[in-house]
Amino acid sequence: MDGITIREATEGDLSSILGLYAAAGIGDSGNFTAEEARAHFSRLKQYPSFHVFVAFLHEVPVGTYELLIMDNLAKRGRKSAVVEDVAVDPQHQGQGIGRAMMEHARKQCQEASCYKLTLSSNLKREEAHRFYEALGFEKHGYSFQIRLQD
Repeated sequence: MDGITIREATEGDLSSILGLYAAAGIGDSGNFTAEEARAHFSRLKQYPSFHVFVAFLHEVPVGTYELLIMDNLAKRGRKSAVVEDVAVDPQHQGQGIGRAMMEHARKQCQEASCYKLTLSSNLKREEAHRFYEALGFEKHGYSFQIRLQD
């Protein structure tokens, strides 16, 4: 879609990112104070292969996602990647923003020579599952978790 740009997030994007998470119903990020968000973002920026991206539609922030590219000891050291916390402003869903972000993630992974890109999605989010499948993601195995905190 014309008008969509995606770039790595800066500290100045934090309030927009937290707003996108809240609008999309992701986590309780709205409880971060501005100071806490800056401190957390600063810590994340120290991870060499962890990136937060923001999507803009005509210079308005409308989406965000996180990408972790990992070095692996298995698979002869080939890298893999995980997409996390994908959020698109509900008012802008269905306009190609999520597709553009996932294509952006795929390109980042290809440039890093990753052998796979993974993500997980809550079992209840059937519409999201159809979206990811339409982008070429395939169901693979199971995702397991242990809740350590509420």
